[in-house]
Amino acid sequence: MPFSKIFKSLVLICMASLLALTAHAQTKSTGKAAWPKQPIRIIVTFTPGGAPDILARVLAENWQQSLGIPVVVENKPGYGGNIGADLVAKSEPDGYTLLIGTVGIHAINGALYEKLSFDPVKDFTPISFLASTPNVLIVNKKLGVSNLHELIELAKAKPDQLTFGSSGVGTSLHMSGELFKEMAGVQIRHIPYKGRAQSLPDLLSGRISMLFDNLSSSLTLIKAGEVQALGVTTLKRSHAAPEIPTLAEQGLTGFEAVSWFSLMAPANLPVPIQKQLNQMVRQTLSNAEVKSRLLAGGLDPAPGSPKDLSRLITAEVAKWGRVVQQSGAKLD
Repeated sequence: MPFSKIFKSLVLICMASLLALTAHAQTKSTGKAAWPKQPIRIIVTFTPGGAPDILARVLAENWQQSLGIPVVVENKPGYGGNIGADLVAKSEPDGYTLLIGTVGIHAINGALYEKLSFDPVKDFTPISFLASTPNVLIVNKKLGVSNLHELIELAKAKPDQLTFGSSGVGTSLHMSGELFKEMAGVQIRHIPYKGRAQSLPDLLSGRISMLFDNLSSSLTLIKAGEVQALGVTTLKRSHAAPEIPTLAEQGLTGFEAVSWFSLMAPANLPVPIQKQLNQMVRQTLSNAEVKSRLLAGGLDPAPGSPKDLSRLITAEVAKWGRVVQQSGAKLD
């Protein structure tokens, strides 16, 4: 056998031995087999194309390359994100089934739904905050309004005749609409969809008057002039679209509704796996190329610790619980 082949064989044997020793060390210290050793799936509770789906696929692509195992994104839309969240909550806490958490699932749905098959906080292990994006109010151009003031005047002249869509009941997009109705003093009917993929054709055709969407998802349509953007829902303008004013600066003082996304696992995930996943998130979202791509698309990546995420969820549960109570919205 040529020396080059013998050398390659020895290298492969050494690498295999090193991996085996690493796995043995981890097994000895944690009492569990090395992780990961089988495909990972990331559950997205909305249809493809939106911000949660984009983030899931960024993680999957990078992890698959670094880990050398399949990382699959599965879209499980419906019921305000509860279908996919329930699936993850009831999965084994082994690190192989993960969830792209949202403000809707973990901070709104607990107050909105009378009965849930899972606890939005207690049934999950926080891994890391992923990113946030402003929501944006976009309208059909045929509606004939070019700013927020004109929209409010039209809505007041036609109570309950205008409609606003969202990607589902209980999402931050739905709650953005409810907060808008309350602060603007208007009556507009809510039309929920399973995801933005279903709502956009209705907006473009004029079947619904307006839509609250993640800025990251609508940016292409806005820049192409296919829809009219009236304002973003953050207190400051977005770096991705600084030309769009905030709703707050147009008269709705203090209006703020941010869509945020996190990585969650079932409750009781072993701490070593939680730490490893957190580190993987940090490495991926700190990559200069990944960060630049997300920022350009209207997403602001900001990975952090599990404790930081837990504190955020606690604060958001209190905030949106008040909004749900004030809106009078309740679902079975």
